Amino acid sequence: MAADDHFSLFGLPAQFDIDAQALERAWRAVAAQVHPDRYATASPAERRVAMQWSARANEAYRQLRDPLLRARYLCEQAGVDLQTESNTAMDPAFLMQQMQWREMLDDARDDPAVFAELETELDRARRQMRATLATLLDERRDYAAAGTKVREWMFVEKLAQELAGARPG
Repeated sequence: MAADDHFSLFGLPAQFDIDAQALERAWRAVAAQVHPDRYATASPAERRVAMQWSARANEAYRQLRDPLLRARYLCEQAGVDLQTESNTAMDPAFLMQQMQWREMLDDARDDPAVFAELETELDRARRQMRATLATLLDERRDYAAAGTKVREWMFVEKLAQELAGARPG
């Protein structure tokens, strides 16, 4: 079994907008081929290779089924260094939005209405980022701009996690 990247491992086109059911079917087919139980009576070396392929298939599936991780993977495959730890450069409008969301998060801890409003805004932001990334990655092939959008989406996910932990009692 040979595959240069996650997409080719599953026989899928390397694009952001993928068919989730096709991914699931492909993953199941690959997982069945390399499942360690199929190699129970094989040599230790063959069992080890099967385990490695199984782990690779599972990791590839985990990354491709999550839209944010898939976008990140596509950017990295195109040579874009996302610099997630050091690059905080973002669109000024998004930075202003971040500040507003942070203020809402503080209020959401005590106010169920603000909590619901912020939750709705973050869901809307996710949908918009997903649509934007589909355009940037699949149509324009603008991986640098997509990388910026991925970093923004990562912020939204982090904020959503913080919001989930701040649900008013």
